[in-house]
Amino acid sequence: MLPLQAVTPVALERACGLTPAEARKVVSAVHRGRPIESAQGVRRASLDTVRARSTLPALELRNVVRSALDPFVKLALATADGHVIEAVRIPLERVGRFSACVSSQAGCALACAFCATGRLGLARNLETWEIVEQVRMVRGTLQGQGRVHGVVFQGMGEPLANVDRVIEAIRVMCDPCALAIDARAMTVCTSGLPSGIRRIAREVPKVRLGLSIASARAAVRRSLMPIEAAHPLGEVIDAVEEHARTTGLAPMWAVTPLAGVNDTDDDARALAAMVRRFEDRVGIRPRVSVVPYNAIDVAGADPFGRGDVARFVASLASHGLRAHLRYSGGSDVAAACGQLAGRA
Repeated sequence: MLPLQAVTPVALERACGLTPAEARKVVSAVHRGRPIESAQGVRRASLDTVRARSTLPALELRNVVRSALDPFVKLALATADGHVIEAVRIPLERVGRFSACVSSQAGCALACAFCATGRLGLARNLETWEIVEQVRMVRGTLQGQGRVHGVVFQGMGEPLANVDRVIEAIRVMCDPCALAIDARAMTVCTSGLPSGIRRIAREVPKVRLGLSIASARAAVRRSLMPIEAAHPLGEVIDAVEEHARTTGLAPMWAVTPLAGVNDTDDDARALAAMVRRFEDRVGIRPRVSVVPYNAIDVAGADPFGRGDVARFVASLASHGLRAHLRYSGGSDVAAACGQLAGRA
């Protein structure tokens, strides 16, 4: 059965034999919360075929928690097989606009040391409709008071380890008959899977790319991100360069300073040098985002201390690199970067 949230009009047309106009009307009805029977100008035989060949599955809303510190809202959602995934509603600077931070996997296999999701292990990849449905459910919390302007794949899981379904979800969300979200307002964040980076560049070239750096020093990065052993940062940066050349978009590089681990002047110097090399080779300067560490509370004791963010940003500046200090909200309800862990 075809999940109706996961199809574009072209896919529905092919699967059910609808005319292009009929397919657009049915998809539009689905994503506007109306029964498909309300779609005017669609033949009864076409509706019968859609009903026979499709389904409209749902995620269970387990909990909605609102931060007392800022306007971040976290949704705990359960899949049909009992996995709890999380999505976050992020307020944007312009009033009435929000981004949806969505999960691409239940759990994660990459085991990044500073991420709560990475400590869960991987349960499974999410289906295309389960990714799209997170955005629809975030939109539902707005109750018509605002709109989802963008999407960031930075929730639970490594998006590029589920790249087929992530790309399918992006295409649905971009379609004007579905969620009508501009691809330029979407960002796929990765720990560094080169083949997936290249596919994003080829297949959804308007979507932006985010890369978790941790440290530009290989030994430090390997201690924090085990993926460094399989895909060294140099190999990853080669793919990011290809993405930038193909798309013309500046990548976003994120680093989270951890006290005494990767917040040293040596780390700042190495990162600044890597940015310069990238710009010299590609002609595009990466946007460096410094993200404060959010406690992940493992067995009652946090494994890291927050690095001195202001000092690290100043150290980067002393080496010629201006970095953006990113606000990571919702930490009081475990909705901030690195804290998502499928808590119902």
